[in-house]
Amino acid sequence: MTSEYVLEMKNVVKYYGDEPVLDGVSFKVFRGETKIIIGASGSGKSTILKLIMGLDRPDEGEILVEGQEITRMKESDLVAVRGKIGMVFQESALFDSLSVRENVAYQLYEIGVDEDEIESKVRETLGFVGLEDAIDKMPSELSGGMKRRVALARALIGHPDIMLYDEPTAGLDPITSRRINELIIALRDIKGVTGVFVTHRLRDAFTLATQYASNGGPTTTYHREGATLCIANTRFLLLRDGKIIFEGPDELLRRSEDPYIKRFLA
Repeated sequence: MTSEYVLEMKNVVKYYGDEPVLDGVSFKVFRGETKIIIGASGSGKSTILKLIMGLDRPDEGEILVEGQEITRMKESDLVAVRGKIGMVFQESALFDSLSVRENVAYQLYEIGVDEDEIESKVRETLGFVGLEDAIDKMPSELSGGMKRRVALARALIGHPDIMLYDEPTAGLDPITSRRINELIIALRDIKGVTGVFVTHRLRDAFTLATQYASNGGPTTTYHREGATLCIANTRFLLLRDGKIIFEGPDELLRRSEDPYIKRFLA
């Protein structure tokens, strides 16, 4: 793993009302790593993503994206930072009145990219998520899993350095969840995208932490780590009452003797 980190939170505190939802949170995410954030409902998982995107501001502490401190940035300067970040929401958040092509290309239209280049990039990105055939469909014609993959394509169209995933498999069946997880693994291992993955589904979390992708020509192959092989570039972060109570690889998380962690994993 490279020593360069692309995201850092330093002693971040965030209040909603009188109670801190984040209470002195500090962590780093290294380039190409995926940080999996888990914890009970209300522990501050999704708040972390909003703060990284600059959609909300912390009450205390600093947040650095690619070395830039963003908490006191003007909104106009935050636009450039957000251009490096893609985000997938659990609701997919597609524009119902736009086709799949138009949804995925939205960011490119906004910055005035040439029409031919847009068509090429949209087809390439939809090809990555396995949905090139759906390019002319409307969101109402798509299943929940297809919508989630279109949302992923839309987030990827600008080739972001960082991807944020907010419960990306929520409400999906196991097979569709598996497909979304494999795409996220491929982004990490083949494209080197840095990720922050928020989930309450431990099965998905451990899939990301124990499997890796390799690219042999036109197809991507997925492998499971062996007992002696630790290759998945992934670390867990467990929140409780707005504080980090565990940070590290899945092997240490599973072996933890902490009573709360044992109950949480059970």
